Amino acid sequence: MNLITVGDYAPDFVLKDNRGDEIRLSDYKGQKVLLSWHPLAWTRVCAQQMKALEDNLAEFEKYNVVPLGLSIDSYPCKNAWAKELGIARVKLLADFWPHGEIAGKYGLFREQEGFSERANVLIDENGKVLWVNLYSIPELPDITEVFNQIKSL
Repeated sequence: MNLITVGDYAPDFVLKDNRGDEIRLSDYKGQKVLLSWHPLAWTRVCAQQMKALEDNLAEFEKYNVVPLGLSIDSYPCKNAWAKELGIARVKLLADFWPHGEIAGKYGLFREQEGFSERANVLIDENGKVLWVNLYSIPELPDITEVFNQIKSL
């Protein structure tokens, strides 16, 4: 599947978060949403990426943006990881089964490795994609860059 691009409507989804709750993208209509994709839980750069969402939650809220962390890990794994990292408020979504299905719909699933790209996808209040940025797997997304994009739109 092709990478989602600016102007596309983001595919809706229902995924379990780290608490086992079902989260629908469409539930956030009226708010911007940042889908922050990371390859795998329990890895250093992914941990830093998700902690940056939690550490900057007040800033996201100031701009009416809901940050969500996504990977192909199961929700029990994401729950244990969130507790380990001290992530109490940001929802970490599990694109576990069917394995990587939502990452695939966004063009972010790496078939050969079986996990998603590292990427940020910013979606507007009506479900339209405003910004997409792919990162190399070892690269930590710059949270300042994310806020610069949010402020510029």
